[in-house]
Amino acid sequence: MKTAKKPASKTKKSDDLASHYDFDYSKAKPNRFAGLHKDQMIVLLDKEFTRIFKSPDEVTNALRSLIHAFPKKMRSSQKNS
Repeated sequence: MKTAKKPASKTKKSDDLASHYDFDYSKAKPNRFAGLHKDQMIVLLDKEFTRIFKSPDEVTNALRSLIHAFPKKMRSSQKNS
């Protein structure tokens, strides 16, 4: 049994852009990375660390303490790289 050819669809392709879009900006959230300086970075902590550190300041203080525990020679070479 032969199948009849389907007429070519005259609808837009799925990758075509519409001429107008209505966005619901009431659901928009501020960009948390917008104020980030070039020399800063975002680090995601594993769940086990989030139980210990309750704020970004606590993490920063712990990392600074760790850095100060390094020998001075090692700290000065890290800054130059």
